[in-house]
Amino acid sequence: MNPDQLTAAVPLEPFQRWLETAVPAHIGEVTITHLSGGSSNLTFRVRDDANDWVLRRPPLGALLATANDMGREFRVQQALRDSEVPVAHTVALCEDDSVIGSPFYLMRFVTGTVYADADAVSALSPEQQLAASNHLIDVLARLHAVDFAAIGLADLGRPEGFLQRQIDRWTTQWERSKQRELPVIDELAARLARSVPAHTRCAIVHGDYSFNNTMWSNDDPTRMVAVLDWEMSTLGDPLTDLGMVAAYWTGAGEIMWRNRSPQPHRIGTGFPDVDHLIDRYERAAGHAVPDLDVYRVLAVFKLAIIIEGALARIRATRPDEDTTRTAETVEELAALALELADQSSVSSLHGS
Repeated sequence: MNPDQLTAAVPLEPFQRWLETAVPAHIGEVTITHLSGGSSNLTFRVRDDANDWVLRRPPLGALLATANDMGREFRVQQALRDSEVPVAHTVALCEDDSVIGSPFYLMRFVTGTVYADADAVSALSPEQQLAASNHLIDVLARLHAVDFAAIGLADLGRPEGFLQRQIDRWTTQWERSKQRELPVIDELAARLARSVPAHTRCAIVHGDYSFNNTMWSNDDPTRMVAVLDWEMSTLGDPLTDLGMVAAYWTGAGEIMWRNRSPQPHRIGTGFPDVDHLIDRYERAAGHAVPDLDVYRVLAVFKLAIIIEGALARIRATRPDEDTTRTAETVEELAALALELADQSSVSSLHGS
């Protein structure tokens, strides 16, 4: 991010004026540096003479009314602060657009490592690789076990009919963004619609849980210090989180990371296979996870549609760019989802 973009994202003078009135702990001059984010929420490190914080705000530009909800991110992390789910401690929320041009919030800076790729875990022993994988799943089970009503999150979402709404939402998104007809997507939507389990659980759902959205202790690389990026959190069916973990861990992750450094779990001998993760979740949660194939198919279906949306944006804004590989990624993900459906033990996922 260049200096002009940084100034546009967090104008220093109005931000510092807000800080002086909203955060009593603030002392001295402020420095701001960009950490991450682009089309998703932007993340900045904010330091003064006494404090080290992180600021989160939506990306620059026009937004959907319900997208990039800073209040949601802040509220969920604040509510989970005293739970068994590690989160950064929130400091203050500003919902006044006049300060920096959008809502934003501050949280304490957490020191640690994000296991974003194979390089980030290269120093872990096989025993540490296994322990970190187990802890990743244990924390997910702890999140799903949180009594959301007891911590004030009973109105975070609408759990009734959540899974059907997910299928409907992503089917509609496909219709809005598709760049060509792809009958396999229509077939998957039909199979998923008839495969919604009759009874589902309700829990806090992270929405994009993986190694990439967690931070790990520098002193003990098997201990998570924070779950990050709560922008998609809601109340819903917790198996959508587990289904996405399984999708990233297996074929969908291979497809999506093929032009990048390998995913962290694809090196070494200690990272377990996906069946181990599912078994670990069942033991940590204290119950079986029936019909998980429905959630695994849904996860890959969703990823295909997300990439199609990216394809549509590229073609609209950079029409001269070669999008062949992006289009192929969508087709490969859709084919993988259909293969998972065909091979599933859930009969309603099979072709008619």
